[in-house]
Amino acid sequence: MTDRQSIRKGYEEYSVKGFYEQFGDEYRNPHEVAIQQVLQIAVKKWQLNLHKVLDLACGSGEVTLALKSLGATDIDGIDPYTYNAYLQRTGQPAERYTFEEVASGILCHRHYTIIICSFALHLVAESRLPLLAYQLSLIANSMVIITPHKRPQLKPEWGWICLDEILVERVRSRLFSTSYSQ
Repeated sequence: MTDRQSIRKGYEEYSVKGFYEQFGDEYRNPHEVAIQQVLQIAVKKWQLNLHKVLDLACGSGEVTLALKSLGATDIDGIDPYTYNAYLQRTGQPAERYTFEEVASGILCHRHYTIIICSFALHLVAESRLPLLAYQLSLIANSMVIITPHKRPQLKPEWGWICLDEILVERVRSRLFSTSYSQ
């Protein structure tokens, strides 16, 4: 599924989780070109450290492929629903952790130079977002959230401070730093 309307209707018909369980293997983000463009700008403008990247909710690899074209080589993908689409497009497996598992601390033994989460965190229930954001702040000092909305709005008490935003074709990219590194 690549059409914006089809995805939105799929969310309505199946729920977000149900949609990805049903169509995860064939998922493609319809905003892929804008994602590539916003990442090109972000990497240059923000001097992002791409040494060890977590592509959280990696979809079919839109972020991973864009980052590889910008020189990144060590990228871990995580997505519980689109792992087959990710493997097909990137040639590398994605781990199948859910946001709930990440929020429970399953990644606490890792450290990344940056987390990039594209078109996913705005779908997390507001009640679940604080713990998820906090756990992510323990494994990286920087995070880029790419979203079609003004959501999510992360709060400093959750571990993150928004430093800047880039907007390309109604796709927002926000740079966050851990409040602990300030």
